Amino acid sequence: MVVQIAIAIGAMTLIVAVRYLIVSGLFAGLTTRRLPGAHTGREAQIRREILWSLASAFIYAAPAGLLAWGWQEHGWTRVYTDVADYPLWWLPLSVLVYLFLHDSWFYWTHRWMHRPTVFKRMHAVHHASRNPTAWAAMSFHPWESITGAILVPALVLLIPIHVGALFAVLTIMTVMGVTNHMGWEIFPRWLVNGRAGDWLITASHHQKHHEKYLCNFGLYFRFWDRLCGTDRGLGDFSAGRALRPR
Repeated sequence: MVVQIAIAIGAMTLIVAVRYLIVSGLFAGLTTRRLPGAHTGREAQIRREILWSLASAFIYAAPAGLLAWGWQEHGWTRVYTDVADYPLWWLPLSVLVYLFLHDSWFYWTHRWMHRPTVFKRMHAVHHASRNPTAWAAMSFHPWESITGAILVPALVLLIPIHVGALFAVLTIMTVMGVTNHMGWEIFPRWLVNGRAGDWLITASHHQKHHEKYLCNFGLYFRFWDRLCGTDRGLGDFSAGRALRPR
C-alpha cells in the first residue's frame, strides 16, 4: 500500500509539474511574441519563479495523489463518473460552487498572508515577482503552497462532483492562475471593462495587487473584495509599466 501511494504521489507530481511547465511556458511564449523584450533583464526572476513553482508542484500533488489513489481503491471521495448519479443541473452548478469556495478560501488566506509577520515568512516569496510573469503562477513558499493545496482535496471529500466537472475546475484554476500573472491583459477590453469585468478577475485586477499589495485579494471573482472594501479597480499596463525589470 505504501508503495502504491508513493507511486500515485510521484505520478501526480509529474502531472502537476509538466502541466505547469506547458501552460506557463505557452503563455510566457505568447508574452514574448506579443511584447518582444518583455522578459529581457528578468532571467534571474524567471529562474526563481520556476524553481519555487516546481517545489510547489510536489506540495500540491501530495494530497491530490493520495486522494486519487483512495478514490480508485477505496472510494474515499465524492467524485463520481456516471452523470446520472446526480441531477444534470448539478454538473455546471458544482463547478460554480467549487470556484466560489476556492475563491473565498483564497481571498481570506491571501488577506491573512498580508499581515506583516506572516508576509515576511510566507507570502514575500510570491511578491518577489512584483512585476510577475506567467512563470509566477505557482511561485510560492512551501507554507503558502500548503494553504493552497488542501482546499480542493477537502472539497472532493465533502461535495459531490463529476470527474469531468472537476477537470473543468482544475483547468480554470490553472489558466486563471497563469493569465493573472502575465503582466498584460489577454482578455478583450469589452470583457475587462464591461459588466462581466465588474465581477470577474483578470490580469488587470490582479496587477494592481502586485503594485499596491493591500488590495485586490481575490482569485476569480471580485465579490469578496467589493464586499470587504478591498477592491481598488484595475492596474495599469500602459507604456509597458508592468513589464519593466525591477
